[in-house]
Amino acid sequence: MAHSGRRDAPELPDFSLLKRLAKDQLIYLLEQLPGRKDLFIDADLMSPLDRIANVTTLKQHEVDKLYKVENKPIFSSCDQLCFLIRPRIQTVKWIADIVNADKAAGKFRRYKIIFNPQKFYACESVLEEQGVYGDVSTDEWGFYLLPLDDDIISLELPEFFRDNFLEGDQRWVTTAGSALHLLHSLYGPFSKIYGIGRCAKMAYESWREQVEDGEPKARQPEIGNVFLIDRDVDFVTPLCSQVVYEGLVDDIFRIKCGSVEFGPDVTSTDKSMKVMLNSQDKVFNEIRNEHFSNVFGFLSQKARNLQTQYDKRKGMDIKQMKTFVSEELKGLKQEHRLLSLHIGASESMMKKKTKQDFQELLKTEHSLLEGFEIRECIAYIEEHINRQVSMIDSLRLLCLLSLTENGLLPKDYRSLKAQYLQSYGIEHLLTFANLRQLGLLVEQQPGETLTAMESKVGKLVNDKTAGKLTDAFSSLAKKSNFRAVSKRLALVPKSAEEYDLRIPRDMAYIFSGAYIPLSCRLIEQVLERDGWTGLEEVARMLNGNEFVVSAGNSSAETRHKTDAQRIILVMFLGGCSYSEISALRFLGKERGYKFIVVTTAIINSARMLEALLDNHM
Repeated sequence: MAHSGRRDAPELPDFSLLKRLAKDQLIYLLEQLPGRKDLFIDADLMSPLDRIANVTTLKQHEVDKLYKVENKPIFSSCDQLCFLIRPRIQTVKWIADIVNADKAAGKFRRYKIIFNPQKFYACESVLEEQGVYGDVSTDEWGFYLLPLDDDIISLELPEFFRDNFLEGDQRWVTTAGSALHLLHSLYGPFSKIYGIGRCAKMAYESWREQVEDGEPKARQPEIGNVFLIDRDVDFVTPLCSQVVYEGLVDDIFRIKCGSVEFGPDVTSTDKSMKVMLNSQDKVFNEIRNEHFSNVFGFLSQKARNLQTQYDKRKGMDIKQMKTFVSEELKGLKQEHRLLSLHIGASESMMKKKTKQDFQELLKTEHSLLEGFEIRECIAYIEEHINRQVSMIDSLRLLCLLSLTENGLLPKDYRSLKAQYLQSYGIEHLLTFANLRQLGLLVEQQPGETLTAMESKVGKLVNDKTAGKLTDAFSSLAKKSNFRAVSKRLALVPKSAEEYDLRIPRDMAYIFSGAYIPLSCRLIEQVLERDGWTGLEEVARMLNGNEFVVSAGNSSAETRHKTDAQRIILVMFLGGCSYSEISALRFLGKERGYKFIVVTTAIINSARMLEALLDNHM
């Protein structure tokens, strides 16, 4: 379709092995509790579990009834209870209450807790405090990685973002390290590891410790290079409205664990339908990375082609008709069903986006990214808040304004905050505190202008003796860099030229030609330079912690890029958006790379901000 690029990209590794390993380990753990058992599953684990082992598989291993963990009294008559849960103290307390209630009632049962992805000492301490440690057996299901598609693997840990970046809770870093270790042992050894961010550095160190415990035997690698990046290196990109097809579907219908539920307005029936969105869906695979404005043209052309194939039946003799029915008809019907769904989804999205005056919203976002007409943007945001269009969208625009303008002027900050609290409730005071702590929505310090801030950071960067930023300067740097970084990395293409979205010329197409995602530009530049040379200032402005580690390949291999070295695994710690994945696919096609995206979770602006909401005063 829109972008051809290089044709010599290498083949991706087969990640179905990850699913088979996870399934085999789960079956082994269930068989540790022989006989009939009821299985209680954490709500967060239901969708991932469905992708690994369906109900039939569980029944084959003597699981009698399935229940969702709901933190209320249970009604199970089974003598054996198995709990498949995330390591959360609240859930462990609930299990301890069940055990103690059974003891009080004189009921004897066997209990097993399977923690996923790992068990934490705090959870075992709760069992001990509640006096049930000896009554419960515990284990862990090391299911770290769920392949959502040929090039997307998720840890399915949406809590990673808030726990790590807001609460400072680093317990999931070892999980990320273990996930890297698993990929390294199955598809490595990796030849080079690049990274930026505090969390990326810790995940790398955690992985190295595990590798040193058991070095793998030398073999032909399937993945050559790895890039680790923290979400807080680039908050701007996930806050922008998504306009590629897959991103829009996620924004409007919410893709969960690689599948989406389309309502009656899409299916044109009275029922909803759950649809898997991956490369197996031929229609979706051709439009997923396309700018939404190109999608209708493609779908109507596809419908015409399909009709032409159906029309071939006319004038066929019996033998030809028999061949057509046995070989082609089933595939055509399947394609027709998928085409109808995606046309329905596109129409539904079109209606919703027109209703919200989407073009005006995009214009405001583009002005913020370019740094133009800021007073008009503020007026638009005020109107958005006062009309109560959308609580999350209002917050998103406020954060974009703050990030791109390096903090708000004190009078603007106070005014916009007051209007937001009046519109959506005083309980969001805590949310503002969270956003401030993360540097997403902050007030400029009195007397600080952009140029003054930039020169301060510039001095700091050029000063060779200033090896590390102090906490004060770290927070100063956090709110003073987007404009400077954007300029240095040319993130905003020159607006004088007309941008043809049908034939994209760079990664900016994913945001209508207005902005190249910072995270993806950074990956592009580091790979081009084979390290951080020449990007030291940019890295420092992004709060540093950049690194590059070489595993020391032979000179022959360095001279000749093997297929494995053109396969790059990018791990986003804190989540990544479908728009970033589309941008990396485009970059891969242009440069002859194949990118594999490993992420703690798939996020968009709504998921990211919902994780920071604190309205329970």
